[in-house]
Amino acid sequence: MSSTGDFGEYVWFDGELVPFHEAKISVMTYSLHYGVGVFEGIRAYKTVDGRTAIFRLRDHVERLFDSAKIYKLEIPYTPEEIEEAIIKTVRASKFEECYIRPLVFLNIPKLGVRPPQRKASVAIGVLKMGRYMGEAYTKGARVITSGWRRIPPNSLPMNAKATGHYINSYLASVDAAIRGYDEALLLDIRGFVSEGPGQNIFIVKNGKAITPPLYASVLPGITRDTVKILLDREFGIDVFEDDISLGMLYSADEAFFTGTAAEITPIVEVDGVKIGDGSPGPVTKALQQLYEDIVRGKVPRYRKWLTYI
Repeated sequence: MSSTGDFGEYVWFDGELVPFHEAKISVMTYSLHYGVGVFEGIRAYKTVDGRTAIFRLRDHVERLFDSAKIYKLEIPYTPEEIEEAIIKTVRASKFEECYIRPLVFLNIPKLGVRPPQRKASVAIGVLKMGRYMGEAYTKGARVITSGWRRIPPNSLPMNAKATGHYINSYLASVDAAIRGYDEALLLDIRGFVSEGPGQNIFIVKNGKAITPPLYASVLPGITRDTVKILLDREFGIDVFEDDISLGMLYSADEAFFTGTAAEITPIVEVDGVKIGDGSPGPVTKALQQLYEDIVRGKVPRYRKWLTYI
């Protein structure tokens, strides 16, 4: 193992690749104190022909720039330059598969809520990653509803992927772990299902799929979008964005999380209630297989989502 552990040897930091241990900031950096930053989670997979490909790179970079715009952070690079920087960072890591983390933040050694300027720094690192939720990927996740509600969209813009939002996720996820569950589920301020700490959620009932609408404090997930397309196009399953009550979730035939890290992870229990028969359902398992085939370049019609490096 390298001296960086599971991280790549190099980080792209403000325009150049630097050794991992040299990518440093001040402990008084503005964003470290005030949680002002936006980021992405992207994955690269080893494909069937042996090459590495990044999944839906352009969509992730577009969302990164949208998040920065919402938070009034000025990225001093074009989207194309960030895409190329991501590719360079993955190449430099020599990882066949990895999780990619672009981070946009204010690298200013300054205290005080109002920053003196909003020109952001950009750092890109990579990490070796297997199944984010471990055995839950195959066995299904046991989930508990968190007492913490998802931040309402009139308090923070939840369609941005912002660093500060994840304090909410941290509280929910840590509480679930302490109580012996695989993951937490957050409700929105109205009491409807919102999402996991870092995952969107779907349910399947009577041959139809439902996922919470964006106004339920939901991040517009790239994997969420992928799954909506696949359910409709490949499985002929109607997908609705609608409010999901806990009762609807408890009585669902199937439920699953989606996310770049989580991929497609079955949910088999919520608050002690079995979902369906308490095992991963047929739609979920078929989706898992199709998604795996797509990210590995086995499905020609979806290779447009892959950026080979």
